[in-house]
Amino acid sequence: MVLTKEYRICMPMTVEEYRIGQLYMIARHSFEQSSNGEGVEVIANEQVNDEINGVGQFTEKRIHLSSHLPYWIQSIIPKIFYVTEKAWNYYPYTITEYTCSFIPKFLISIQTRYENNNGTTENCLGLTAEELEQRDVDFLDIAYDEIKPHHYKESEDPKFFKSEKSGRGPLTEGWRDTHSPIMCCYKVVHAKFEVWGLQTKVEDYVQVAIREILLLGHRQAFTWMDEWFNMTIEDVRTYEKEMQDKTNMKVKTALEEAENTQDGQDSKKSSQPATPKTPKSPKSPLGTPSESRSWFSWS
Repeated sequence: MVLTKEYRICMPMTVEEYRIGQLYMIARHSFEQSSNGEGVEVIANEQVNDEINGVGQFTEKRIHLSSHLPYWIQSIIPKIFYVTEKAWNYYPYTITEYTCSFIPKFLISIQTRYENNNGTTENCLGLTAEELEQRDVDFLDIAYDEIKPHHYKESEDPKFFKSEKSGRGPLTEGWRDTHSPIMCCYKVVHAKFEVWGLQTKVEDYVQVAIREILLLGHRQAFTWMDEWFNMTIEDVRTYEKEMQDKTNMKVKTALEEAENTQDGQDSKKSSQPATPKTPKSPKSPLGTPSESRSWFSWS
């Protein structure tokens, strides 16, 4: 079964303004969150042409995040671990997919559409009757939904921020019903993790993590408004390229250091005699539940 969730995130701006703000926020956020070999490495960023959706932008990224995961996930993955993000941006419609080569049965797909309203479109992304029955709708309030304490900054709190360039903010209770302009990001998330014994736990964790990053990112897109408000699409694409180059260098340098450290530790271990191990259970025939490859593709 695939877990289906629809997030609706209202923003105090137009769809046209959000396009600039989103690109700025993603580039800056990726750079600021990248450290110690973890963060976002951009592999591809190029124009594409689709018969149905027209001209768009394709990006492929590697998201290095091992230490950001819960310990019960860290215990079953390699030390140097990343998730691949592929995104097709046909603004105001986008498709994003997350996969992991280490866990082939892991897939997150996100369809997004942006509209100039406050979240009133009931089936913005054209879901089937079956998908609508399974769908859980979650309205995110960038001002009044709480984020985790380690993500909180007063300068990025929409309840206190006032834009000097646009005059917007601070956002007060009920702002989504009264603010003009206003737009909404409709995001339908399908999470699939077909691994025996971990499916529900991982799918629930994924949705919690997605909600947090959506909330944080959209708070930043608004409270960083004065940095991007007068940018053109050409300006923000130039900024995006500059930040991607800086982020890639930051992540690459730290990854090389981590790999060198790991190689040194492995070399030291291999020089020591191995301790004999007694199998906990007899080897089972191929395909039975006690064989680890039934749940994970280790090779």
